[in-house]
Amino acid sequence: MKIKPLFDKIVIEAVEAEEKTKSGIVLPNTAQEKPQLAKVIAVGPGGLVDGKDVVMQLKVGDKILYSKYAGSEFKIDGKDVTILRQSDVLAVVE
Repeated sequence: MKIKPLFDKIVIEAVEAEEKTKSGIVLPNTAQEKPQLAKVIAVGPGGLVDGKDVVMQLKVGDKILYSKYAGSEFKIDGKDVTILRQSDVLAVVE
């Protein structure tokens, strides 16, 4: 299924979190924090949002850091994805 976000929305897929600490302790899934690093898999066109013209700064393939509790999570074609606003993105990771 192809996802086409609207307006200033982006679709992201989380990058897998580390399962071990630096000292080698294995963390169970329940102890791991929600990942905040993700890959952009779809970008909306931007446009007029809440009376302001929004130009999209992100593109498909960008790795980003985003707010911990931002967006809405969905399962599409067996993948966990999150849809959020471009303004919820904190930084692009290069």
